[in-house]
Amino acid sequence: MLNIFARASVSRVTDPIGAWLLARGLTPNAVTVFGTVGAVASALWFIPRGQLFVGCALVAFFVLLDLIDGAMARAQGPTRFGAVLDATCDRIADGALFAALTWYAFDTGNRWTAVAGFICLVASQVISYVKARADANGLSADGGLAERAERSIVALVGAGVQGLGVPYLLDVSLWLLAAMTVVTVLQRISAVAKSAREAA
Repeated sequence: MLNIFARASVSRVTDPIGAWLLARGLTPNAVTVFGTVGAVASALWFIPRGQLFVGCALVAFFVLLDLIDGAMARAQGPTRFGAVLDATCDRIADGALFAALTWYAFDTGNRWTAVAGFICLVASQVISYVKARADANGLSADGGLAERAERSIVALVGAGVQGLGVPYLLDVSLWLLAAMTVVTVLQRISAVAKSAREAA
């Protein structure tokens, strides 16, 4: 959803930054890898230790680099390897975030919230997998209620604000996101089925 409504506005900010970084010799792939390593390290180090706000703030910073490497790729000209690397790193960063939140919830005795985190972890990977398999077969599986941007915002805001002292917000955000991701999986499978019927 945010990809549709916010892409043009975000590009006006990120495109000049991407061009500036390219002019200084950085590559989109280097920014992709740096952002992923930073997001994974921040999630797995801070969040399970209960430092939710710091962890989520750092993960958010590194996830935002994904916007910059996209701008750099558009300016330089995207490559097939770069596209695969970017998608792979996105899955790693998402997995680390939801694994860390699940770990924290389980470690603090909140097992039902850990269940929600596990649902988010699995469903977020399936959402991307359905699209990848559909694209590989020449079918369409775009869109859905909770794409990567929505998932990141809900998870990071919920956990980060709880880290500032607001109780139960992580529980609410993860269960909300669990429902949203399951709905999105069903939406994408439905989109693939419709695309396959139209292509037949």
